[in-house]
Order: sequence, then C-alpha cells, then structure tokens
Amino acid sequence: MARRCSFALSIACLLMTPGSLALAEGLLGAPPANAPGDAAPPATPPVGWSPPDSTPAAPIQPGSPTAVVRPFYDQVGVEIDPAQRGHFIDPAKTVLDKSDALRKSGQGECLDANMALDNADYDKAEIDKSLKTLEAVKGDEAKVIVAFVVSGNPHRLEWKLKKVDRDWKISDLLSVTGEWALSQYQCE
Repeated sequence: MARRCSFALSIACLLMTPGSLALAEGLLGAPPANAPGDAAPPATPPVGWSPPDSTPAAPIQPGSPTAVVRPFYDQVGVEIDPAQRGHFIDPAKTVLDKSDALRKSGQGECLDANMALDNADYDKAEIDKSLKTLEAVKGDEAKVIVAFVVSGNPHRLEWKLKKVDRDWKISDLLSVTGEWALSQYQCE
C-alpha cells in the first residue's frame, strides 16, 4: 500500500512541475475558461513550446508496422495489386487471392481499388495533409491505426499485422468508420 502511495505521489509531483503543466494541458486539453476556483490566469507555456498539432511527426522506422502500411497511402490501389501480395498473410491474403481469381475469370470485381482510403474519394493532397498514424506492438502482433479527413469526413482504419520470419505482414484491414473488414469479404 505504501509503495502505491509513493508512486502516486511521485507522479503527482512530476505533473506539478512548471513545464509538465503546459505539456499536460497540450495532451489533455486546456482547462475550462472559467473553472470554479480559478482566480489566476492560465499558465504561460515555456519558451519554445508549441501545441502538439504543430509538432512534426516522428520519422517512420524502417521495418516497423507503420513502414509496411504507409506505402498504401502513397499510391492508391496498391493493396489489391498482386505484386504486393508478399506484404499479406491470411486471412487477408486469401481474400485478395480470391479477388484476383474472380477478376481473371471475367466475372467482375470483388474489392474496391481504394480500400486503404476507406473507399473515399481520392485527394492525395488532402489525405497527406491530414494523415495520422498510431502504432501499437504487442509481441509478434501489431496494429496501425490510420486516420485522415477527405471532403470534411473523418476516416479511421485499423491495420492488423503479425511478425513472420522477422518481417511484419498484414493479416487484416478494418474500417472503423465504414464498419467493414477485409477478412469478411466473400470473393467467390
């Protein structure tokens, strides 16, 4: 019990330092303008501090899950290109292979050419301006959340990856916005 209290106290002390107050406000949002008991004006951020939105994104690490996903936003439709199939494993690979077979048979298309864009209209400049990624790795599994805005409409997708022989491979693509998953398509 004493150990938990000292941990909580040390966190509270860290949050009370002058620089961390401004940082916490940037991450958690500014307090309400007229919060009860606020007699003093809001703290002035330290010199050189800028809001998180203007902070440049960290560079993408080669070989990371984000590095595997990013090319699908640099060139539209590359996710259904058979030449890119090496980036996928099941269940996504099976769906993509069945889609290829359907296309080759002349019976039509199963998948949209811009699944990575949540089937939204393609405006590269608008997507590049608003594109944000968040990566989470747990052992040999990873998720990359991709968010962007097209024509004022927000889109969010989740890429699921698994590590195979030291390389990240895409196992599924889910649209949080459109409520679909690549693995659920029946391309037959």
